[in-house]
Amino acid sequence: MRRLVREHELRASDLIQPLFVVHGSNIEREIGSMPGVYQRSVDGALEREVDQVHALGIPAILLFGLPAAKDEIGSENFAEDGIVQRALRHLRQRYPDLLLITDVCCCEYTSHGHCGVMRDGAVDNDATLEILGRVVVSHAEAGADIVAPSGMMDGMVAAIRAALDGAGHTDRAILSYAVKYASAFYGPFREAADSAPAFGDRRQYQMDPANVREGLLEAALDEAEGADILMVKPALAYLDVVRAVRERTDLPLAAYNVSGEYSLVKAAARQGWIDERRVVLEALTGMRRAGADVIITYHAQEAARWLAEEAGR
Repeated sequence: MRRLVREHELRASDLIQPLFVVHGSNIEREIGSMPGVYQRSVDGALEREVDQVHALGIPAILLFGLPAAKDEIGSENFAEDGIVQRALRHLRQRYPDLLLITDVCCCEYTSHGHCGVMRDGAVDNDATLEILGRVVVSHAEAGADIVAPSGMMDGMVAAIRAALDGAGHTDRAILSYAVKYASAFYGPFREAADSAPAFGDRRQYQMDPANVREGLLEAALDEAEGADILMVKPALAYLDVVRAVRERTDLPLAAYNVSGEYSLVKAAARQGWIDERRVVLEALTGMRRAGADVIITYHAQEAARWLAEEAGR
């Protein structure tokens, strides 16, 4: 009876699996602060993981790349043989019906670890937009279906839409990290993507965790610039923001269940303090209840297996 009258459903088809790709061969390196999450090379290691994602009915992956070398502007970010571009070409051929989404930012690729081009100790917003345009075109040409700009640069969605359209990629969608907070919950990700800033922090361009109205403004601006999907990041501590954005837009809305949220659950589960399965499914259902249509989560495969087991009862 409870299943019959349930108000919100969580399904594998609501989930996106983030993946970290690296140069090399047969690399499958676990991330210390994110048990069960790995950096994988673009060969059998990545294929084995994506095979499992695909078999579980998860419709999309989100790719993060770790470059071979870093410089001031993050040149590998838009290189034809960059790590994400290589992964895209490999996966596109093998999985024609899998949605390939790419994170579009500079922090993993730059020597300073910030999300844009630096000038006099601060991010040069407009110079960064030109870089992001080059990145998204290279991703689209390599096979990306959706590009996901995450740097919180002003005007990034409009610049990316113009770059894609100008290169003939009018059919590629934009999933904008529209409402992204300067959050302590990102800590483990910085190990996973080797993206910690070399100095300072990211409060110049990421949002104050105390602000909701600012998030609504950011979402409205990105929608007006042509975003196809909006995102709130992080998720668990910001469910009120997910609900507020949901009530203001008819666009699809994503919530990012970020690395720190994942690691907290894993650590408590390893200590035997919580029932991991129940906690994960409850948290993800809460994101759906708050208004998220799509959830990006490192728990995606585990959740998909658990949901399949429940459906088979």
